[in-house]
Amino acid sequence: MDMISMRNICPAAKHALLCFSLSGLVFIVSFFSASCLGFTSELWALTYWGPALYFCLLNFILRYSLKGFTYDVAVRSAFLGSVFATGFYFATLDNSCHIFGLYAMAFSLFHFSEFLSVALTNPRTLTVDSFILNHSVQYWVAAVSSWIEAAVEYYFFPNMKTVFWISHIGVIMCVIGEVMRKSAMFTAKTNFNHHVQTVKKDDHQLVTHGVYSLCRHPSYVGWFYWSIGTQIILLNPVCVIIYTLVSWTFFNERVFAEEMFLISFFGNQYLEYQKKVGTGLPFIKGYIPDVDGSW
Repeated sequence: MDMISMRNICPAAKHALLCFSLSGLVFIVSFFSASCLGFTSELWALTYWGPALYFCLLNFILRYSLKGFTYDVAVRSAFLGSVFATGFYFATLDNSCHIFGLYAMAFSLFHFSEFLSVALTNPRTLTVDSFILNHSVQYWVAAVSSWIEAAVEYYFFPNMKTVFWISHIGVIMCVIGEVMRKSAMFTAKTNFNHHVQTVKKDDHQLVTHGVYSLCRHPSYVGWFYWSIGTQIILLNPVCVIIYTLVSWTFFNERVFAEEMFLISFFGNQYLEYQKKVGTGLPFIKGYIPDVDGSW
């Protein structure tokens, strides 16, 4: 298994890092060329059209130099790197674009780090789905809805999108959420999976140390606060409320279902763990069997 992982998975992680970094560097150089070299009409074209042309060129090179899984990983990483760099550029501006830049950085880094974390901790489960860019239709409906709200409010109430100190609170929430979630992945390692496991594998162990000693579902806690943080970054009052309610409902149902299987896997060991450590999510208790032990 280790030899297979090293041969097939580690190159994918390396390609992901390389393409994310290369794409990001190219975009940053293009965006900041005018401020470094002085503004001219030629540099204007380089600044705003250059990144798009470079990305097309990079995708062309990747398409004909890589195949299959490696290409799929590379092109997604390059895309996320370009989004991160674009966000970084906008985040340096002192107008409403600042918050959109912060959001783009948080969004791209979350999805890229998901793939990289799986590649480093549980490579046997690694697929292009590990980017969770295709998480669900509902996920993208929620994302697009937040973009629409941000655009509408920016058009009608531009000053509303300049309360940067509130937006920066969202950044802090996203950072804390990311640290919590990735700590869970690196602590659980092969015991972590993006999907609820319905069958106990031979090497599946109950993890209760590290961040799991603070809460039973740190990966969900991290994602919960990260998702809300993204809407605080965008200063979206409507989506802050909707994201909170929808995320809470989703994780309440998911924790309940997951803990049913965990109790069936580990029995009293998990029940004792339940008594000592909470879920970490507000007002979510998870699945607790009746006193007589019935389901």
